[in-house]
Order: sequence, then structure tokens, then C-alpha cells
Amino acid sequence: MLSLRKSYLLQSSKQNFRVQLWITSLSVVLFLTKIVAYQFTHSLAILSDALESIVNVLAGFIGLYSLYVAAKPRDLDHPYGHGKAEFVSAAIEGGLIVAAGIMIVYETVLNFLQESPIQKLDTGLILIGITAVVNYIAGTICIRIGKRNTSLALQASGKHLQIDTYSTVGIIAGLLVIFFTKLYWLDKIIALGMSILIMYNGYKIVRTSLAGIMDEADIQLLNQFVKVLNDNRKENWIDLHNLRVIKYGSLLHVDCHFTVPWYLNVHEAHREIDALAALIKQQFGDAIELFVHTDGCLPFSCTICTKTDCEVRQQPMKGRLDWTLKNIISNEKHRL
Repeated sequence: MLSLRKSYLLQSSKQNFRVQLWITSLSVVLFLTKIVAYQFTHSLAILSDALESIVNVLAGFIGLYSLYVAAKPRDLDHPYGHGKAEFVSAAIEGGLIVAAGIMIVYETVLNFLQESPIQKLDTGLILIGITAVVNYIAGTICIRIGKRNTSLALQASGKHLQIDTYSTVGIIAGLLVIFFTKLYWLDKIIALGMSILIMYNGYKIVRTSLAGIMDEADIQLLNQFVKVLNDNRKENWIDLHNLRVIKYGSLLHVDCHFTVPWYLNVHEAHREIDALAALIKQQFGDAIELFVHTDGCLPFSCTICTKTDCEVRQQPMKGRLDWTLKNIISNEKHRL
């Protein structure tokens, strides 16, 4: 079972790297296409799109390196593996996106002072329209594979491409208005609006990556764990507390305290742990490392124990205690 999990993680890491390499190469081609469109049109809005693509190129190479590092096996210096490299990569990418937004503001201010006329908008519209379609398709593929392999770096790259698509579509709409109305000052307004959107999206990526680096609790993921455990709870699973889920790139590290009947022998208790592990992997994938500390039940546990054939029960059951986000992450054994 362990060798199968290692094989799965290895295959996922290799796939992540191949997809990121493809995305990086594509980003270079799209960036060059937008630069050509800017040379044709001298549009600040198109320049803002091109500057964001510079970020995608740089972020692509950073993502490649992070996935290379994250795919390395654990060693003495990194007992939990190298998955945190993906969070660092995403933080740098988010910072670069914010920097691109600032660059767009700078270029717009310069253009207010030294105005350059817009020209050949039809050619520019065709070129950036092509990049929008390609970006969206590539971003969708990247996010889907990133979610399947729980790779933050791949998901960040996919989001960059889709954000690039949305911004490009907005720019195309604005340029069409300019093309038909000849209101060329709208180009600067579009560029400034794009800079705000780009900086906001960069902030969100930085915020998510810092949460991963600092091992911030993923409330949505924990709520999913709670629901799965409540829906599939077994009689011998008297209590579960001190649940923690930490992300190491594509690997989820899960540990908890697990209360079972005190009279189970080691093998019987381990079978309950195996059942718990199988349930979690069935619901959340094989990229999970589970550490369980077993506790034997105590007399006060009888009040929440649903086991019907217990011959050593000291107190009657008062009611089933449903696990909630609040009580399952607590480091206290539960009682009524």
C-alpha cells in the first residue's frame, strides 16, 4: 500500500512538471504575440495585457523549479518532503502580479504626459483575441490537473492564465468601443482598471500561499473531513479529537487522537485505524499521510458511546455526540 502511494505521488509530480513546462512554453508564445499586437497599435490597454504576460512567463519558470523541488523525495533534512516549495513559488508569482499592476499604472501616467496615438486596432484585436481563447483553454486544463493532483503551483498557473483571459476579454471589449467611437482616452481608463484587477488577484494568490507556508487551517477542508467522518462513523469510533490537517504541496498530512474501546488489543485497534485511513483516502485521494494516536475509552466516555454490545459499560449512553469543527479540533476528550 505504501509503495502504491509513493508511485502515485511520483507519477503526479512528473505530470505536474510536464504540464507546467507546457504552460511555460505557451506563456512565452502568447507574450510575444501581445508584444506584436502592441507594436501594431501602441495601445496602453494591450501593453497592460502584455505586461501581465511577462509575469506569466516568469511565474512559469519559477513554478517549474518549485515543482522540481517539490517532487524530490523526503530526506533527513526534510522529513515531510519538499512540498512547501510550491507555496513559496505561488507567493513569488502573486508578488510579480502585483508588480505588473504597478508597472501598468506607471506606463499609463507616462502616456498622459507623452501621448502616443493608437493605430491598427483591427490587427491588434485579432491577435489578442487569439491569445484569449488559447489562454482560457490552457488555464482550464491546468486547473483541472492541479486540483486532481492537489498541486497549488499548477492551480496558481492555471488561475493566472484564466485571469489573463478575463482581462484580455475586457480589453477587447474596451478596444471595440474605442474602434467604433474613436474615444481614444478610454484606452487609459481601461489600463488603469486592469491594473487594479491585476493587483487584487496578485494579493489573493499571495494570501493563499502565505496561509500554506504558515500552516493556516483550511476551514473548508476541515469541514469536509468532519462531514465524511460523521456520515461514516463506526461503533468502535467512540471519539476523535485534536484533528489537524497540514498541506505539504500535493501531500496532506493528517493527525488526530482516536478513542476506541479500552479492551481492544493492539491488532484490533489497528484495524479500526486502517478503516479510518481507508475512508479518508477514499474521499480525499491517496496523497495523504495519516498519523493516529489511539486512546482507550474512559468511564466518562460511556455517555457518548453508541456501541450496543459493550459488556463493561459503566454508564448509560446519554446521546450521540456529533463531531463538529469546534470539538473535533479541540485537544480535549469529549463528554456530555
